[in-house]
Amino acid sequence: MAQTNRFYRPFDFECLPGRRPDDYRNAFQVDRDRIIYSSAFRRLQSKTQVFVSGEFDFYRTRLTHSIEVAQIGRSICQFLQVQGKPMADDFYIDSDLVEAICLAHDLGHPPYGHAGERKLHDLMRTDGGFEGNAQTVRQLADILYLTETGMNGMSPTRAFLDGVMKYKHLLCEFDDPEHHFLYSDQRNLRGFVFGEREVPGDLMAGRRLNHLKSIECQIMDWADDTAYSLNDIIDGVRAGFLTFEKIESWAAQRDLSDRDLKRIDDLMEAVLADKLEAVFSLKIGQAIRACRLVPRESFLSDLSNRHAFGLEVEPEVEEEATFFKEMAVDIIFRSPQLQQMEFRGGAILGRIWEALVEHYIEAPRRPLRILPRAVAALLSRLETGAERKRILCDHLAGMTDGAAMRTYRRLTDPDFSSIIDLG
Repeated sequence: MAQTNRFYRPFDFECLPGRRPDDYRNAFQVDRDRIIYSSAFRRLQSKTQVFVSGEFDFYRTRLTHSIEVAQIGRSICQFLQVQGKPMADDFYIDSDLVEAICLAHDLGHPPYGHAGERKLHDLMRTDGGFEGNAQTVRQLADILYLTETGMNGMSPTRAFLDGVMKYKHLLCEFDDPEHHFLYSDQRNLRGFVFGEREVPGDLMAGRRLNHLKSIECQIMDWADDTAYSLNDIIDGVRAGFLTFEKIESWAAQRDLSDRDLKRIDDLMEAVLADKLEAVFSLKIGQAIRACRLVPRESFLSDLSNRHAFGLEVEPEVEEEATFFKEMAVDIIFRSPQLQQMEFRGGAILGRIWEALVEHYIEAPRRPLRILPRAVAALLSRLETGAERKRILCDHLAGMTDGAAMRTYRRLTDPDFSSIIDLG
C-alpha cells in the first residue's frame, strides 16, 4: 500500500459535484487521466504555439509544448523532494497533480495563439469577455464534455482547479482589462477554490489577488516560462526567424549587460556548432535545479499546505529566462511575418463569428445548419443573446487552426468545396 502523503488534506481532494469514486487511482491521477483522454487536449496538436499550425513540421504546437511543460513540472517536484526538508518521503508535492495542471494549462487557448485570444475578447467585450486561462477553468468545470443533451465539466479536485487558476480576480472587479481575469460568472468556482472563505480586503486592491497561486500553480508557471523562453528560441532559429543579423541588430538597440552579451555569444556559438538543442536542454536542467521552497502565509495557508509554501527561483536563472523571452517576443512574435499571420487569424475568427451571430442570434428561428448538432441543440435551449454568444465563443475557442480555416473557406470561398472533410 502506498505511503500516505501528509502534504495534502481532505480539503485538497474535494471535487466539484459529479465525480464517482475510483478503486485504483487517487483523485489527482483521475484529474490527469481525464485531461489526457479529452478531445480538448488532442486538439492542442493543431493549435498555434508560435508558428501557425502546418507552417513547418518540426516546431512546437500547443500539445508538444504542454507535454514539455509537464515533464519540467514533474522534474521540479522530484528535485524539490530529494533536497530534503521541508519535503520528506511522506510529505511532498504530488507530481501527478502537477503533471495534470501542466497538461491542462493551455486547454482554453483558442486557435491562432494570442491573436485569437485578443480577437475573441474584442468580440465578447460587452458579453463577459474572453481570457485563455478563464476559458481553461470553464473547460474543466463546465464544458469539457458536450453532447446534444447538455454539457458537463470533469468534476475537478480543488487542488487541480486551484493549480490551473492562474488569475483569481473577476472581470467585473477591473475597469475593462485586456487579460488576466476570471469571467464574472466564475465567482462560484473561485469560492470553491477558496473553501468559501471571504477574500480579505487588502487582496482585492490592485491586482494582488492574481498573485495568490498555489505551489503547484507556481511550479506550472515556472515550467511554462522555462519551456517557451528556451524552446521558442530553438524553433525561431530552425525556422529562420532568428538569424545572426537580427540578433545583432536587436542587441545594438538595447543597453545590454556583460552577462547578456555573453548569453548572445553563447547562443551564436551553439548555432554555429549545431548544438543549440543540446545546450538549451542543459539550460532546462539548470532551471529545474534553480528552484527552492520557501514558507509563506496567506489567508489559505492554514487550510492547505499548497498555500503554505512558495517557489523561489535563483535570480540569475530567472533573469536568463526573461532575457530569452524578450528576445523571442521582439524578434519572432513582432516580426512582420508572424504579425501578418496573426492578423489573418483574427480576421478568420471575426468572419466566422459574424456568420454565427447572424444565423443563431439575430435570426435564430430558421438558422442555416452551420454549427455541429450538439452546439446547435444547446443554443436552441438558451434564451438570452449573451448566453448564446458565450456558447458560440466556446465553439470558436475550441477550434483548431485548421478547422477554423476550413470553416472560413466553406463560408466565404466559392472555389472551396470540401464537403467530405467535416472538420
